[in-house]
Amino acid sequence: MSKKKKDIRRVKTVSPMAAVVPFIMVNRTGAMNFIEDTIDIEKIEEYMREKKAEGMTNISLMHIFIASYVRLVASRPAVNRFIRGQRIWTRRSVEIALTIKKEMTLDSPDTVVKITLQPDATLKDVYEAFNKVVEDYRNNPGGDFDNTAKAFTYLPALLFKFAIHLIKTLDYFSLLPKFLTGVSPFHCSYFITSMGSLGIPSIYHHLYDFGTCPVFFAFGKKNRTYELDENGMVHKRVFVDYKYVLDERICDGFYYASALKHWKNILKNPWQLDEVPEVVEDID
Repeated sequence: MSKKKKDIRRVKTVSPMAAVVPFIMVNRTGAMNFIEDTIDIEKIEEYMREKKAEGMTNISLMHIFIASYVRLVASRPAVNRFIRGQRIWTRRSVEIALTIKKEMTLDSPDTVVKITLQPDATLKDVYEAFNKVVEDYRNNPGGDFDNTAKAFTYLPALLFKFAIHLIKTLDYFSLLPKFLTGVSPFHCSYFITSMGSLGIPSIYHHLYDFGTCPVFFAFGKKNRTYELDENGMVHKRVFVDYKYVLDERICDGFYYASALKHWKNILKNPWQLDEVPEVVEDID
């Protein structure tokens, strides 16, 4: 059995409503739901200070958010589904895509890198995988995605357009070669971007009709407020705003609500990211 068949499979026992919806809402951009909220990061910052003392010197919120989402997939596997060919599919691994720059300058090139993790990954696993892919790119800008994309730019415009149409058609029928889905940032479980690194609030980033990405997560810069408790004492609160854009066709609203609540509970106790979780399999 091929690696693709082991990692990706059709979900065949969904409800009739769930099976019909992808044929009515054909495009991912037409099935987007938007949600915004804030998360108190006091415990997260305490946890990161401990991790830095243990040797994770450049740990950041990006590591924490990726690890917490992977942890979420372990117990809520339906968020790791996607729509292809108007059918619902599920993954066993978690593919994370993010945009990075070699340097934080206007002229520095950017690209998209991908990290593939298993749902039982710990923060240490995430930290090592993330740092390796970022370090590899910054030491050697370009990489598989840039090289593949550049090859297409040499085509005449009409042939370029035909090539993209052919790729989309092959993707619809699950016939796209793995070397293309492997480098494509549009084929992932979860796309994450940090607006905080740019010093601005989070944004609603659209999904893509091409590929498989059902979730786009953006988080903004840290904010600080001072609040009075019930005893009249002033406390500083540090929080981050975030926004999710979700493909509503992969699971119902009740499931999404449960998943997002569970994700916030993970972040309230980030120490659990050090432990290997029990992984729940998606339905047949």
